[in-house]
This record gives sequence, structure tokens and C-alpha cells, in this order.
Amino acid sequence: MKKIGILFGKERSFPEAFVKRVNQIAGKDIRAEFVSIDKIFQAEPLDYAVIIDRISQDVPFYRAALKNAAITGTAVINNPFWWSADEKFFNNALAVKLGIPVPKTALIPSKEHPDDTSEQSFSNLAYPMDWNTIFDYTGFPAYMKPFDGGGWKEVYKLHDKEDFFDKHSQTKQTVMMLQEEIIFDEYYRCYCIGGKYVRIMQYEPRNPFHLRYSVNTPPSSEKLLKTIHDYVIKLNQYLGYDFNTVEFAVRDGIPYAIDFCNPAPDAEVTSVGQENFDWVVEHAAKYAIERAQAHKTDQDNLTWGEYIKTSAAGKPLVAPKKTATPAGKPLVQEKAKPAPAKKAPVKKTK
Repeated sequence: MKKIGILFGKERSFPEAFVKRVNQIAGKDIRAEFVSIDKIFQAEPLDYAVIIDRISQDVPFYRAALKNAAITGTAVINNPFWWSADEKFFNNALAVKLGIPVPKTALIPSKEHPDDTSEQSFSNLAYPMDWNTIFDYTGFPAYMKPFDGGGWKEVYKLHDKEDFFDKHSQTKQTVMMLQEEIIFDEYYRCYCIGGKYVRIMQYEPRNPFHLRYSVNTPPSSEKLLKTIHDYVIKLNQYLGYDFNTVEFAVRDGIPYAIDFCNPAPDAEVTSVGQENFDWVVEHAAKYAIERAQAHKTDQDNLTWGEYIKTSAAGKPLVAPKKTATPAGKPLVQEKAKPAPAKKAPVKKTK
């Protein structure tokens, strides 16, 4: 029997519903349960084909244990090696390369030096930085947030450069990023599971937390929803996340990807609402069963995104587009035709 485990912290509604749903639909050869850890020895398995990770971002012990499980063959969702390496500023850079609109964003060094460093540790950093060019690039108002944070922690709305320097002085050792404000007409939050199952949810981040999924106006167009769907798929397939959310702010009909590094996204029924909760439970269970069925012992069962795979294969990040004719057909260079052979002159007879 193959086991699917879920590793979690304070949340209750999603883990309990997930385990129940897997056991309802998986069949006799697959069973789900809460992960139980009483010891971790190097290169020894935890006896799970699949583990859904909901808490290791906050518990380093769990993150190390999941990497150990992965090297023994467990399919960890999400890949703990990539999750450890990824952060929001890189995500924005990748989106730019993929042609997905994102706000203009600059990386800002921490106000205070990290522990065990001094001014000599920053010999390559200019003092002062080119603040005027940075501010011209993002404009004001702008948002400042941790380059690898989440949960709306330490997020500041800034109105001018004086406001920036005041708030930045309070950030201590946190590396921040300064981001253009997108004044939006619509906002969407999207679940993506398995790089293929997408749930587009209207969202209002300016509402109180428990009312953010309560939006009364319909989406502006089906075309917009199709664009958002395609962007969600592309971002998650390149990042390699099995379970993630992507947020979009729509300005002048253009969806800007605002936040798409949420590998342990909120799935509590009290905040996302019953319909969204039922969808995420159903598709998380379905995908976990798929991964358990595809699981192979003694090999890597993790998901690696297209960014890693193209790099390892020595291929371009994005395949170059073919030039097309107005009819939409690729231009094919025709072979040069050989010059016609010259005929010998005809002799005139007398």
C-alpha cells in the first residue's frame, strides 16, 4: 500500500478534509494520513510515497526532513529544494523573461548589516545607491515588501522618497524590494495544482481578511480569464510548483502578476469560502493520488520546473518565435533555383 501524508501546522480544515477525500476516492492500494515523525536518520525513508508540505517554510527541521525524504524517493509537494532556493524578486525576473506583465520592481539592500558582517563585507555596494534612478523607475506611490516574504508581512505603501527612507529605516536586516503600484480595476487570486488544474477566484485585497473573496461584480471578459489561465499555467510550469497561488491586478485590461510565490497558500474554509475550499480539496486529493500512482521507488519523484530543465539541457529559457506570414504560416526560406542552362545558338542554314 502506498501512503500519502500531509505535514501541517495550525490549520485544521484543509488537512482533515484532504485526508478524508483521498481515502474516499483512492481505492484500497492508497491511503492518506497525517505525517508522523519520531526520528530522522540520514538517507532513511519516511515510508510515504507522497507528502503534501504545508508548514516547512516556518520550521527548518521539517524542511531538512523533507529533503531527506525526497532523496529516498518521496514525492514532496512542493519540491523542498526549489522552494528553498526561490524568492519573489527572482519570480518577477522570470516573468519578464516569459513575457508576462509584472510591476516594475527594484531590489533594495537591508538597512542593517547581516550578523557577522561589517562595512568591509559590502565593498561592491555603492554608497549611496542611485536612489533617484530607482525612484524614477518604480515611481510613487509604490510598495515596499520583503524580497522573499509572504502573508502580507512587512508590506509598506510609500507615497514619496521621504516616506521610503522613513519606512526603510525600520526594516532592520530584511532585504526588500520596491515595486510600482498597480491601480487596478479587477483583482484575481488563482489556485494552481499540478501545473494543470486552475481555479480563478475574484479577490479584493482591500477588504477585511474574511471578505476578500466576496466580490459582487462579474469578470470583465472571457478573454481576460483565458489570458490569466494561460499565465498561471506558464508560471507554475516554469517554476515547478505543484501547489501554488498566483495573484493578478488588472489595469486597463492587462493582468499584472503581483504575487506568485505562495507554495503553502491559504486553504482554510473560513477565509476562501466553501466553493473554493471544496475545489482545492478535490483537486489536491486527485493530484496527490496521481503522484502516488506514478511514484517509482529508489528514484527522484520531485517536480522540477522548466527553468531548471531547460538550464540543465543547455536550451534557451523560451524557444524563439518563428516569423510568420500575414496568413499565419511560418516563413520558409526557399532554395535558390538554378539558373536555366544556356542553349547553344542555332546555326542558320543558307
